[in-house]
Amino acid sequence: MQMKTAKEIIEKYWETQNEGDYTKVVDLFSDDAILEDPIYGKFEGKKEIAKFMQKMTNEMGARNISFIAKDIDGDGEVAWAQWTAITPDGKMEGCGLYRVKNEKMVYYKDYMNPPKD
Repeated sequence: MQMKTAKEIIEKYWETQNEGDYTKVVDLFSDDAILEDPIYGKFEGKKEIAKFMQKMTNEMGARNISFIAKDIDGDGEVAWAQWTAITPDGKMEGCGLYRVKNEKMVYYKDYMNPPKD
């Protein structure tokens, strides 16, 4: 059986995240994964990422914020996604960079465009 590409894993990540319960994506991360968020900081290890995802579930729901992946691409171990955050104040765009090994996310970093004045 052929292993899934990074693109396929990240498509699954976005499909799961779009359900609104961010904790469901935790199983897609390796035990020693690193996640870097431009607002909340760096999280090392699956346990810390799980805590962060619980916070995201609570805060994004309370603040009525959702995300839409506009484009996902990649192959092998590397993928990226261009996304839009939909907020009560408008839209904000960003990009996520991902590294996947053995069908688990080992690195994820988001970048955001600065808000427009």
